[in-house]
Amino acid sequence: MRLRALLETEALGLRLLGGEDELDRTVRGVMTTDLRDPSRYLSGGELVLTGLAWRRDASDSEPFVRILAGAGVAGLAAGEAELGDIPADLVEACLQHRLPLFAVHETVAFATITEHVVRQVSGERAGDLAAVVDRHRRLMTSGPAGGGPEVVLDLLTSDLDLRAWVLSPTGRQIAGAGAPLPGALGAALAGRHLAATRTGRRGPHRAAVAGTTYSLFPIRNTGRGAVPAARDVRESVLSDWLLAVEADASDWPAARLDLLQGVTQLIAVERDRRDAARTVRRRLAQEVLELVQAGAAPAEIAARLRVAAPVLLPGLGTAPQWQVVVARVDWTATDTPGPGGVPGDIAGGPAAQALLEEILVDPAVSGPDSADRIAVAHTGEEAIALVPLPALPAPLPDTVGGPTDTAAGTAETAAAPEGGEPPAARDPALHADALLAAVREPLSAGLADDGRLTLGVSAAVHSAEGLRGALEEARHARRVAAARPGRVCAAGHHELASHVLLLPFVPDDVRRAFTARLLDPLRDYDRRHRAELIETLEAFLDCDGSWTRCAARLHLHVNTLRYRVGRIEQLTGRDLSRLEDKLDFFLALRMS
Repeated sequence: MRLRALLETEALGLRLLGGEDELDRTVRGVMTTDLRDPSRYLSGGELVLTGLAWRRDASDSEPFVRILAGAGVAGLAAGEAELGDIPADLVEACLQHRLPLFAVHETVAFATITEHVVRQVSGERAGDLAAVVDRHRRLMTSGPAGGGPEVVLDLLTSDLDLRAWVLSPTGRQIAGAGAPLPGALGAALAGRHLAATRTGRRGPHRAAVAGTTYSLFPIRNTGRGAVPAARDVRESVLSDWLLAVEADASDWPAARLDLLQGVTQLIAVERDRRDAARTVRRRLAQEVLELVQAGAAPAEIAARLRVAAPVLLPGLGTAPQWQVVVARVDWTATDTPGPGGVPGDIAGGPAAQALLEEILVDPAVSGPDSADRIAVAHTGEEAIALVPLPALPAPLPDTVGGPTDTAAGTAETAAAPEGGEPPAARDPALHADALLAAVREPLSAGLADDGRLTLGVSAAVHSAEGLRGALEEARHARRVAAARPGRVCAAGHHELASHVLLLPFVPDDVRRAFTARLLDPLRDYDRRHRAELIETLEAFLDCDGSWTRCAARLHLHVNTLRYRVGRIEQLTGRDLSRLEDKLDFFLALRMS
C-alpha cells in the first residue's frame, strides 16, 4: 500500500506535516517504538509510530530521523498525546531527510493504525492470507472475549495449516494453537532461539528438534516495557518472547514472511499490555521492600502487605505465608565502550526482574496473565520477588528436611498418584532445585559464555516480622549459588543452616568480641585515613572474591583494590584467599 492511502483514510486521523512529494512510497509494515535508536528492529519500508518519549530536547530529533531515513522507512507518524503539537525541530529534521511526517491525533490509538496497515499490506501481498489479518482485531480487544494471542494462532492453523506457539525465554508456553507444546520441546526451542539471538543473526531462526523443523520468530518488546535505547543484545535477550512455527520458513515467499512478522507485531502489543498490568504489582513489591530494608516497624509492613495481598491473591483475601526470592544477572565486563564513552557493562537488575517474573510462574499454567500473583522489584543489580503462598500443610514424613520436585504451585495442580496424597495436601512452597531444573537449559544458551544467573530462595514466613530475615536468607542463598560453577545456579534456605539459623542465638558479648577482633582495626584505619576498607571488604566478599567485578563496583583500578585488600590482610593478620578467613569476615560483617 502507499502512504497516500493512509492519509486518505479518515478513520486513521492522520495529518500530513511534511513530505507531500514522497506520498507514493510503499508501506511494507508498521512498527511502534520509543527507542532512541530502533535501527536493529527495522528492515525498510515500515511506517514508524512513535509517542515521542525518546525526545528530551530539540537536539534529539535530527539523529532519530537520520536513523529512520538510513534504515529506509516509508514514513514517520508522531502522536500528539505526549507533547500536544508536534515539535518544530522534528518537522524540520523530516524535511531535511525527505521523510514524510504525519501527526496522529490524541484520540487515535496506535493499535488502530497498526491493525489497518497490517490488514491492508497483507491483503495486497497475499490474498490467501487476508482472512488471518482481517480478523486479528480480536487480539486487540481486552477481556475474555478478545481471546488474546490464541485468536491469531488459531487462524494461522485453520486458514494456513500452520501450527504455532508463543514461548517465553524459558520455553514456557504463553499461547498456542491446538495441542500444547511439550515442556521439554519448548525449552529446547527457547534455547535454540536464545543461542541464535546471541550470535546476532536476524530471525527467523531455523531449528530441527526430534526430526521436526521449526522456524523461530523473535517478538520484539518495543513498547512501554522495553529496555530504553538497548545498546547490546544482552539487555533484552533474556526477556523477549518468541513465535515458534512448525514449518521451515527458509523457502517461504516474502508475502508469507511479512504476514508472520505482522503477527509478531500484534503479539508484541499483547506483551506490552501484560507488562503494563505488572506495574502495580512491581510498585507494591518496591514499597514493601523499601520498608523491610529500612527496618520499618512490623505493623507498618503488615499494613502495606494487607494492601498488596488482594492484588496478589485475588479472591483469597490475605496470604498466610510469604517467601522471598532474590535473583541476579551478571555479565562479564567488556573493554568496548558503549555510546558516549560509557563502559560496555550491562545492567543486570531489569533483566533479573523480567526473569524472576517469568521463572516464578506456575509452569502448569499457560497464558500471558498467569503471573498475576508475582510481585518483583529490582534494586541495583538484584531483583527481589515477594511471593504470597496459600496456607502450607504440615510437612509429609517423606519430605521433611528436603526440597520437593515441584515449582511454585505445580504441586497444587498436579494429579495425585494412585494411592498417594491428594494435591491439596502437598507443599506449594518454592524450592530452588525445581526452579533451577525448569530454566537451566534454555537460559544457559542465552547467557552463553559471558553471563550468569544466580537465584536464592528463602523459607516461608508467617508474618511481616519475618520478612527482613527472609530477605537476608534469600540473599545469602544467592551468594551460595554464586559460589558454584555453571551459568544458572540456585540455592535454598535449607543450605544456610550452618550460619543463618545460628547467628541470632550468639550471645551479645561473644558477637561483640568476634566482630571487634576482626573489624575494629579496619574501622580505626578508616577513621584515620578515610580509606574505606570496610566498604572494600564488603564489596569484595559480595563479589565472591572476583577482583574484576569488585573493582568495577567500587570504580577502582584492580591494582588499587589489591592494595586495599593487602592492607586489610596486614591489619588483621588474615588471608582473604583462604575460605576460612573469608567466612570469618563474612560472619563478622553480618553480626556487626
